[in-house]
Parts: sequence; structure tokens; C-alpha cells
Amino acid sequence: MSRVAIVGSCISRDLWRFRGGAETQPTAELLYVSRTSLPSLFATPIAGFRAAARPPGGLKAQPHRALVADLSKTALADLVAFRPTHLIFDFIDERFDLLSISGSLATDSWELEASGYRKQAALRGARAIPRLSAACERLWLDAAAELAAFVRATPLCEAKLILHSARWAERRRTAQGREARVAGVEILPGQTGDLSRHNALLARYEAAFTELMPAVARVEAPGERVADDEHLWGESPFHYVPAYYAEIWRQLAPLGVEPTVAA
Repeated sequence: MSRVAIVGSCISRDLWRFRGGAETQPTAELLYVSRTSLPSLFATPIAGFRAAARPPGGLKAQPHRALVADLSKTALADLVAFRPTHLIFDFIDERFDLLSISGSLATDSWELEASGYRKQAALRGARAIPRLSAACERLWLDAAAELAAFVRATPLCEAKLILHSARWAERRRTAQGREARVAGVEILPGQTGDLSRHNALLARYEAAFTELMPAVARVEAPGERVADDEHLWGESPFHYVPAYYAEIWRQLAPLGVEPTVAA
């Protein structure tokens, strides 16, 4: 049985929920690392940060766990301990700015803003590093090289590495079944993103990643990259139509990824 770990976003996690275009229960043999960035993964824990006993700010359990992992820097140890047979990467969550905090880095995600953790003394004075800046890209490329070395030096070298190549959709399917162009793209409330610049950044990230890492299989469905206004999680340029998930599953099957679901 495959044991899959994901370092990425909902586009990969949702493969298990929308397997074959139909909603299913999530798999038990799945580790999901999200709402982070490669530079944040390899940064030191945020000194003095204290996680709440219960998810604050209306967060659900899984998003809160992801947020705490990003601030506490526990994801890499969790990945190694999980001993995945397959390790899937996608970079859609690499849209948030980074935060420089007392010599460390964190991801300025919606969950961080909603949690209220920015009010903790440990996170006060955080300085933003814009995602589209040259400084952020340099940090990301350095972290990608560090990730490649980490994979080679740990049991992760035994996993099948898979790049789930994705982009922000330029087209969307409306509730009436028509196609239209994707208009404004909101990253955080009141903060919009430039679709074409972020897609260009994703292309550069993926090119560097495949050059640095050990052999990586690639799955992609550019012809099905259509946003779905009726998606379970709402309108977004990376919440795709059912045909997208079905096509990616078709490509994952020969790589040995099994769509096992919990009983």
C-alpha cells in the first residue's frame, strides 16, 4: 500500500477528496504539509511562539496544525518519521509573502492572519518579504537546494518524488456551465495577486526544483486547468473542475499511488 506525503496545497490534497471526480473520504495513509514555503520549512522555530490549546480565530483543526507546524518548524521531522513511499510537491501555496521574524522566517498565510498569533510578542515586528520580490525568490532557490540535500541525506531518498505541476487558472466554469475569464485574484483579504506574474514565478520554481532534486516524476493537466465556481471550497483560480482531478489521478496510477480511502 502506498504511503503518500504531500508538501503543497489543496490541489494535491483534494485529489483524495475528489478521486475520479466524485467526493470520497480522505485516506488514512496520507501526510499533508501545507500553508508553508520552502524557506520557512528550513528556518529556525519562532522563538517564544506558543500555540493555543484549541484552534483560535475560527480555524479548523487541520489548518491550525499546518499553521503551528509552519511556526514551530516540525514538518521536516514529521515527513522523515512518516517514511512515505511517494512524496508529492506542488507550489500553489507559494503565493503568500514571507515574514522575517527575529532571524527566522514564516509564511504570511490567511490562517496566520485569522489566528491572532501576530499579536504575540514573538511575532511582533515581523517584516514582510513580498512573494514576487527578488529577495524572496533568492530565499526560495536557496531552500530548494537545501531540500534536495535533505532528501538525499534522509529516508526520503527512498520515496518516489512527484511534482504536481499547476498554475492559477485563467478560465473558470460558471454556475451556469459557461466559461469565463478569471478576474480578480485575492491572496489575502484586500491583497490581490497578479495571475500572470505568479504563474511565471511557478514556472521558474518548477524548473529550478526539477534541476536540483533527484529524479522527479511530473504530473500535469494543463488542458483541464479550469476553475470551478461550484467547487466545494468556493471560487478560486486553483479550485479546479472535476475533470482536472480525474486526469491527475490517471497519471498518478502508473506511478504506484493508490487511491486508498479510510473505511
